[in-house]
Amino acid sequence: MPLALLALAISAFAIGTTEFVPTGLLPEIAADFHVDIPAAGLLVSGYALGVFVGAPLLTAAATRLRRKPVLIGLLGLFIIGNIGSALAPDYALMMVSRIVASLCHGAFFGVGSVVAAGLVAPQRRAAAIAMMFTGITLANVVGVPLGTLFGQAFGWRSTFWVVAALGVVGAIGVLALVPDRPADPAANLRAELAAFRRPQVWLALGMTALGFGGVFASFTYVAPLMVDVAGFPSSALTWLVLLFGVGLVVGNLVGARIADRALMPAIIGTIGALAVALALFTVTVHSAVPAAITLFLVGAAAFATAPGLQTRVIDAAGSAGTMAAAANIGAFNLGNAIGAALGGLVIDAGLGFPAANLVGAAMAAAGVAVAVVSVALDRRRVPVTV
Repeated sequence: MPLALLALAISAFAIGTTEFVPTGLLPEIAADFHVDIPAAGLLVSGYALGVFVGAPLLTAAATRLRRKPVLIGLLGLFIIGNIGSALAPDYALMMVSRIVASLCHGAFFGVGSVVAAGLVAPQRRAAAIAMMFTGITLANVVGVPLGTLFGQAFGWRSTFWVVAALGVVGAIGVLALVPDRPADPAANLRAELAAFRRPQVWLALGMTALGFGGVFASFTYVAPLMVDVAGFPSSALTWLVLLFGVGLVVGNLVGARIADRALMPAIIGTIGALAVALALFTVTVHSAVPAAITLFLVGAAAFATAPGLQTRVIDAAGSAGTMAAAANIGAFNLGNAIGAALGGLVIDAGLGFPAANLVGAAMAAAGVAVAVVSVALDRRRVPVTV
């Protein structure tokens, strides 16, 4: 694999770390800003909203620009946002800084996916995208836990200084290693927007939002599921989340290999496996060891979908796929938010924490249905010869 993919993966690691690291530092942040824990938690929600809104807007603004300077500029926004978070004197400015940092997220992964896919042979595109996505999976395994420990030991602001420094390393790597190719002369905002007239683009976005969104219907409530239902002590949550993260890494690598061999069968198979794992979790969650094993399987199935889903939306958009790729990152985040909300609804309705797993399974099953429709549409457009 080209070294440029390593620079993209390092940047992805920094971005993935800053997205979720506040969850482990909420008590410290809340105490410093004199707000309650739910208000501090909105710093994560605000970031997700920034990703959803910023991805298409910044990608549209950069349509005619060379991709290497765009990636460096986006990392500049990321660095500024995290320095702002480290220096924020009050909650309002902290929220503004989080949103500034989030504006990089969707556009970076959208543009970066297209760049990564263009660095390798066509049959290796999903593997190249997975290499970049390895950064965000490792962020969940290593970055967030270490960022939490570092922030608890040296103050939560120190974590954001470290993340900003990682952004600098990523920007230097992109500057040194990513080829500076000319902008596509045919690229323009009209062409990028025209890709959204294609039904297959919207079906691809639907697969992402529904399929991956099912993960967060369950994982958002991993603490009560594993402590209150499975019976683990709260001290075990760190290694349980680490186990889930290892599943993400394994799934990402396996999913890329099968997606490069047969894209749509891989998408249907991985989202289907996710639906089965989440449904199984409603049963195994009542016993500690089976619950831990199933948590790993959910993580593996979850990120096995990611390389294929990102490759599919790029393929569906054709030559003008940068904005569609960025929109797909927004679809990941939108699905996460919807899944978490629907999981909360069934819990509030008195159906219990395990019911959130059934919601996730239903969302993933709906994602499979959308993928089947997409395949059927492909077959209608391609004449069969004998």
